[in-house]
Amino acid sequence: MYKTTPAVFAVEDTYQIMVRTEEKSFVWVKIGDQCFHDHSNGILRSNTTIHRITVPSTLLDKTGQYTVYKRLLIERKPYYTETGEISQKVYDFYPVKGDKIRAYHIADAHNMIDGPVRAAQAYGEIDFLILNGDIASSSDQLEDFDNVYDLCGRITHGNIPVVFARGNHDMRGKCAEYLEFFTPVSNGKSYYTVRLGDFFAIILDCGEDKADDSAEYGNTIYCHTYREEETGFLEQVMKSAEYLDKSIFCRAVIVHNPFIWQDKEPFDIENDIYNKWTQLLCGDISPDIIISGHMHKISIGNPGDERDYRGQPCPIAVLSELEYEKYFAGAGIEFNRNGKINITVTDSKGQIRDTYNI
Repeated sequence: MYKTTPAVFAVEDTYQIMVRTEEKSFVWVKIGDQCFHDHSNGILRSNTTIHRITVPSTLLDKTGQYTVYKRLLIERKPYYTETGEISQKVYDFYPVKGDKIRAYHIADAHNMIDGPVRAAQAYGEIDFLILNGDIASSSDQLEDFDNVYDLCGRITHGNIPVVFARGNHDMRGKCAEYLEFFTPVSNGKSYYTVRLGDFFAIILDCGEDKADDSAEYGNTIYCHTYREEETGFLEQVMKSAEYLDKSIFCRAVIVHNPFIWQDKEPFDIENDIYNKWTQLLCGDISPDIIISGHMHKISIGNPGDERDYRGQPCPIAVLSELEYEKYFAGAGIEFNRNGKINITVTDSKGQIRDTYNI
């Protein structure tokens, strides 16, 4: 059996179709007449219940359909491995296109599923889903990763892309080191770019929200060097041909923590690195919007506002609010070729709460 509906994560010029299964199985995807397998250097993977099948985004966009195949593993042996029957399921796929692109943003769900789903449904039809960190409260057991797939399944049904960014709570718990196997990455890194139609996004990752040597982490965190490496990634983005493509009408930064805003101790970390990131964003990158969560409160901040500690290049939209296990608010975002960005805040009561125009 499949544990959840496949999630189609957008990463650079690919989709990573990720499939959760109940049993250890072989999984592959067919698009048109081409098959793509989950393998390790030619060895088909079966000792797992999470599968990542990477496919060219242009192929799936053009074909508009994919088929997931699963072959049950009975016993893997050096000779004459025993396998079971093959099952298959077909999914239609709708690529992002047009002059008006609609997305729904969820961050800080902290194990809530029903509330965020109702909030997304209140916004209506979307072209892609954004999951922006802290979907679970921790990664303490493998089942915590199911929160991501439950939301993807109930909102996208495997039919539209998902954009994923890591949050700080995702880095906590016994299974946190396995996060990269259950979520989209680029060469093992949780920062990368995304191109969906004429929408372009830079996915950034601030890591944890306190210094690496915080007693709270108990010697388990190594984010400072990771952030330094991420600076080099940002410098490369500015030079990429894709980023310079004039057909792109919206450029966004999606990052769980709105790092440009200064926070109080012990969260006031990495000023040199975050100042450098802000400098790069204010230069050639020049995004139209920064989309964040983390603060647990809906907030829109413009350049020059009181919170603009580093000199932000564009509006920052913090688009998640919650009361643990009781209330959630997220936001639908409409990106328009005329430059306007319209935000509609909806909540777990199924109501529209606020609207903003950027």
